[in-house]
Amino acid sequence: MTLVLTVLHVMVCVFLIVVVLLQRGKGAEIGAVFGGGASSTVFGSRGAGSFLTKLTTGAAVVFMATSLLLAIIGHEKTSESLLEGGAPTAPAPAPAPAEAPSPFAEPPAAPKAEPAPATPPAAAQPNAQPGNAAPVPKAP
Repeated sequence: MTLVLTVLHVMVCVFLIVVVLLQRGKGAEIGAVFGGGASSTVFGSRGAGSFLTKLTTGAAVVFMATSLLLAIIGHEKTSESLLEGGAPTAPAPAPAPAEAPSPFAEPPAAPKAEPAPATPPAAAQPNAQPGNAAPVPKAP
């Protein structure tokens, strides 16, 4: 039912637009293109205005009727109010998608190497004994 009313509503809307554009206004707009300003038309000198006025009125009535029917049908389908009932529950968040590496991203930085110790450990010195500190050379 809704589909039939919607198709009828759109067709009446397009027809109404065409009929309104065909009418002769103060400046004789698009109606003059089809001979709306000539006195030797199919409908006569005043007949075209009267006929197009009746078509416009009829199309407008049908357009308003289909608008009201579609509004009533749409309201019946969504009769639940947002203010009625309890608080809405929030949906669970979706898991984050795995990020694919971007071809424009910078490559990851290489880990930094630890600096070499300034003085070798005691085991590396031949004369060093455990517990004795290695002698530090003095600068001249």
